[in-house]
Amino acid sequence: MTYLPIILLAVLALGFAIVVLRLPRSAWTLFAAALVFGLAGYALQGSPGFGGSPRAAVEDPDQTGGALVEARRSLFGPNPPSSYVTMADGFARQGQFATAAGILRSGVDADPNDTEAWIALGNALVQHADGRLSPAALYSYAQARKLEPDSPGPGFFLGVAMIRGGDLADARALWADMIARAPADAEWREQLQQRLDMLDALIARMNSGKPTE
Repeated sequence: MTYLPIILLAVLALGFAIVVLRLPRSAWTLFAAALVFGLAGYALQGSPGFGGSPRAAVEDPDQTGGALVEARRSLFGPNPPSSYVTMADGFARQGQFATAAGILRSGVDADPNDTEAWIALGNALVQHADGRLSPAALYSYAQARKLEPDSPGPGFFLGVAMIRGGDLADARALWADMIARAPADAEWREQLQQRLDMLDALIARMNSGKPTE
């Protein structure tokens, strides 16, 4: 089995972050590394042909945590985040996601309308759980989407988290719903459709039982 479709999906997700979320050039490599790490992890863990032997997660916090921070920051433009988010980002960059999540919980308690804090909290909770989506993380993304229903940010980060955790079908349903609900002139609609097409191709290949080529 080769991982070309997995890598292509990661590249497409990176393209979405660059074009739609306006990820700064300095963060491209870091964000790409985070996506490839997560998707490659799924390819290994989700393959029935391999024996089930638990493995310790290998993660570079500077890549994963820092990349997610930069990608999220690019979505909100030049306006600085709250002091809670700023402080939590420092811990997230060092891989201290539990501490970051604790700070962000205080942040959303102080200001429940802080969309960026809710997204950051969802990301921190997912990272702390080694890519697994907990009910608390799902709630965080849902709150962000409730606050800004027209923004692709909450759905994008949730979809990436789902793919990383192996929930390709759920990610597919989420992105398809986003496209269906998006205005026809939404700038990000076409880019997300391209990612959905690639995800559909990957799901079909896996369901067919054929090795990816």
